[in-house]
Amino acid sequence: MTKITTGVRIVEKADILFYQQGFEHTSFAQIAAVVRISRGNFYYHFKTKDELLDAVIRLRLSNTQQMLDDWEAEGNETIDRIRCFVRILVSNQRDIQHFGCPVGTLTAELSKLNHPLEKHANKVFTLFHGWLKHQFLSLGRDDADQLAMHLIALSQGVATLANAFKDEKFIRNEEKRINEWLDEFA
Repeated sequence: MTKITTGVRIVEKADILFYQQGFEHTSFAQIAAVVRISRGNFYYHFKTKDELLDAVIRLRLSNTQQMLDDWEAEGNETIDRIRCFVRILVSNQRDIQHFGCPVGTLTAELSKLNHPLEKHANKVFTLFHGWLKHQFLSLGRDDADQLAMHLIALSQGVATLANAFKDEKFIRNEEKRINEWLDEFA
């Protein structure tokens, strides 16, 4: 078993707190308390909040790329790989109902702040977009780019409304509708 370094623990806990509380509303002191380290030890690893945010975004990019690679490695039919993306809504429904989409909430917050790392955070959406576009191209679709963006938009709309209304049934119904739409491409 590999030992997780303090720096990695800080990034992992910051990722959770940025998601649950928002980037702007999460302090170094809160993160240090959750990691159970002194503020001095915290500052040894990260001098600024933006430096930590960059590390959190890199973690999210890495985790997203690994998830996409895993979906590819499963060897399922193309349409089933696309359904993996849709399943995120249900598999994360409790968090989505409480906090929204982790990618959407962070990019929206950084956009409102006109934060310089906003474009870096948007790269998670870019990963999803490129991967979904590739999947739709594999299905022979000339409109793969538009279909990929449409599916991302659908998922973000579902996440936003699920967060607003806290309705588990809504998420399941929308997942069903999206899958019925995908049946047209199978």
